[in-house]
Amino acid sequence: AFAEPDGPAADAAEPLPRGQQGEQSMVGVSRSVRPAEFKKAKEFLQEMVDSLVIGRDATRVSLVNYASTVKIEFLLNTYFDKSSVKQALGQIEPLASGTMTGMAIKTAMEKAFAKEAGARSASMNIAKVAIIVTDGRPQDKVEEVSAAARASGIEIYAVGVDRADMASLQLMASQPHADHVFYVETYGVIEKLTSKFRETLCGLDPCAQGHNCQHICVNSGDSYSCKCRPGYVLNPDKKTCSRADACTQRHDCQHICVNSGDSYMCQCRNGYVLNADKKTCSRSDPCAHGHDCQHICENSDGSYICKCRLGYMLNTDQKTCSRSDPCARGHDCQHICVNSDGSYKCKCQEGYVLNPDRKTCSQELRGEITEDACMCEAQIVFQKKVQSSIQELTRKHILFDFTIQIY
Repeated sequence: AFAEPDGPAADAAEPLPRGQQGEQSMVGVSRSVRPAEFKKAKEFLQEMVDSLVIGRDATRVSLVNYASTVKIEFLLNTYFDKSSVKQALGQIEPLASGTMTGMAIKTAMEKAFAKEAGARSASMNIAKVAIIVTDGRPQDKVEEVSAAARASGIEIYAVGVDRADMASLQLMASQPHADHVFYVETYGVIEKLTSKFRETLCGLDPCAQGHNCQHICVNSGDSYSCKCRPGYVLNPDKKTCSRADACTQRHDCQHICVNSGDSYMCQCRNGYVLNADKKTCSRSDPCAHGHDCQHICENSDGSYICKCRLGYMLNTDQKTCSRSDPCARGHDCQHICVNSDGSYKCKCQEGYVLNPDRKTCSQELRGEITEDACMCEAQIVFQKKVQSSIQELTRKHILFDFTIQIY
């Protein structure tokens, strides 16, 4: 959009009339406009905006204000609703005197209609329109820069007020001049141009005449079609919209696609984890991802099981461990089982000794033993003497018996 000293300038927007989307730039020009007249010029531009369907996917509007200098008031990607554009138009102030119209057109062409300013690519076939409002003669050359703007695809409308130079208006405007050049005697009656300008610029607006689209109405020649906001799809009735199922429309998830608002996210099947690309999956290591085993975690078919260290046994919660009782769990000791560091060993009852197999027991054979070695030795010597004496007596007794019998 353009604008000049004491008057608003032109305006750029997407999408525009004739049922198409467009970018429109408004330019208002004046050298000595009184406050009341400047207000009228702004009201004219506001009424022009009122006739447009403003939005991110509809008409986009920018405004360039100029006099001896040029000021871009706002760009095509600054506002996407009608009320904001009208409010911004109402707040513009006139610049210093001067009428550098050529410089304003050049600025609009190179900056207001630039891609980074919100202009859409040529491949989208969106109309680019500049509306120039001026009440004076340009102080710089406009013919070449206007021709360059038109050659770049910008359709120029020129609106002259009061002392505006008709020849200059025709040098700026697109052909045919009958449809692109307008003139009024004063700003006080400029609003009379609104309806005529709207018809010439937009033709009939089927959407403005009334529609039954739930979301967005798009002019299409003499009719219109309905569109939905991002994240929604048009229902078979071609009027209402339903939230889109992003997963069914196409996704790049390796395993599972899950709808999330207007988009989607990927998840993995049980036993797998999502990779850093948020799309593909790798077999998971459940133990590495966190577990509640007291001793040992062991991966098992996408999940995990808990085990205990040697000498411990798993409790009924299948997580914690308690010191084990091997004897209680079964043993092959003949007499006594004794737990020992996670295992067990066998012992025998009193009077028995453990056999070499370390399991069975045999009865112990042992003599009297005294702790006094000397006493023990003396007892042995004494026992031997007693035994010898008994044997001797027995022998004598046998001989004596035999002698008596013979006698």
